[in-house]
Amino acid sequence: MSLALEIVILAAGQGKRMYSAMPKVLHDLAGKPMLGHVVAVARSLAPRAIHVVYGHGGEQVRAAFARDELHWAHQAEQLGTGHAVQQAVPAVAENALVLILYGDVPLIRAQTLQNLISQAGANTLALLTAELHDPTGYGRIVRNATNQVARIVEQKDATADEAAVREVNTGILVAPAARLRGWLARLENRNAQREYYLTDVIAMAVADGVDIVTRQPSAVWEILGVNNKMDLAGLERTHQKNIAQTLLEQGVTLRDPARLDVRGELVCGRDVVIDVNVVFEGKVTLGDGVKIGPNNVIRDATIGAATEIQPNCVIDGADIGGACRIGPFARIRPGTRLAAHAHVGNFVEIKKSDIGEGSKVNHLSYVGDSSVGRDVNIGAGTITCNYDGANKYQTIIGDNVFIGSNSALVAPVTVGDGATVGAGSVITKDVPSQELAITRGEQRSIRGWKRPQKKAK
Repeated sequence: MSLALEIVILAAGQGKRMYSAMPKVLHDLAGKPMLGHVVAVARSLAPRAIHVVYGHGGEQVRAAFARDELHWAHQAEQLGTGHAVQQAVPAVAENALVLILYGDVPLIRAQTLQNLISQAGANTLALLTAELHDPTGYGRIVRNATNQVARIVEQKDATADEAAVREVNTGILVAPAARLRGWLARLENRNAQREYYLTDVIAMAVADGVDIVTRQPSAVWEILGVNNKMDLAGLERTHQKNIAQTLLEQGVTLRDPARLDVRGELVCGRDVVIDVNVVFEGKVTLGDGVKIGPNNVIRDATIGAATEIQPNCVIDGADIGGACRIGPFARIRPGTRLAAHAHVGNFVEIKKSDIGEGSKVNHLSYVGDSSVGRDVNIGAGTITCNYDGANKYQTIIGDNVFIGSNSALVAPVTVGDGATVGAGSVITKDVPSQELAITRGEQRSIRGWKRPQKKAK
């Protein structure tokens, strides 16, 4: 009889030491809830079902994963890990292999779990253990005279000799559902914590003649859990270090691998250079030869080959063409598309607009809800007035247009190909192609005018 994989994730803990109203498993690691990391690795194993045991803040947890195909089991009282698994097993098929994971152990790797699953069977329990220099706080693996696993003892219940053991239980195991169901039914809470320990099933399995096979992760950080904000910060740095190492191995130049944050998926072409303190969020793709200056935040964006992002920019939900130059201090908002060779300069904001090939918006300007053609120059201080307090309107600027500095284009308005707008103009009507539009009051000087003076004290 073949056994299909089902996964149970324990995520009911309150996390008192997080000092937060948020359930512990919803705290972010690399831009995603810890439970999200565990669900993702669980899904990568292609199980028949994923069961999540929830408790404290349960509605928040379920709401955060409303789009995921998960089976939910409620643990009303937190009476131990064994009790938690008891809540899920009624929904697990009899012919399943059950993998137990934890919502606050976010960095466990799929390869480690695959190796463990491959060892389990109808009469075999596979247990993930680890060798720690300091095993404090972990259950110890007790082996018999032939070096076979005999049982697991929690630290609070351990003798001095048992406490000296450095091989520890990670809590992650794979067991046949039919056997596991029976062991869970026999659990007792005769221990220092007065809890139903999942670890007690190991001794039961041994007594029932079930083989216990152990495997270890390739890195200790895979099995580390989060109990407080210090633990979370430590795993964040570990995760970012791993990402940086992968990028370096792929040929990306990182000016300082310790000052990079990837909170999502980053795909890089050849000869990409990333300076310090850059944050990537969501899905970001960098083409060949892209250079990212320091202190940038880039979210859900595609950046074309040979584009340079100068320091201190925010790029969000944008499609940037090749050989563009952006910044410093530019903000590119969602729905923006820049064609090749476009320039967006310092203190410029672009929102939901198309900027044509070779066009330039170099200084102190706002362009929103606009379509800008090729080879357009938008002068310093220009704004598109796209909002009347109730509705948004579009500005259309043709090819080869020159917009003078400090102009306001009041949408809806169209500036035709080759037109020029004189500096300081407020444009409220369409500008025909090849014509000059200018709206300025006549300059005059007032003879004898005196600037107000402060009164002497």
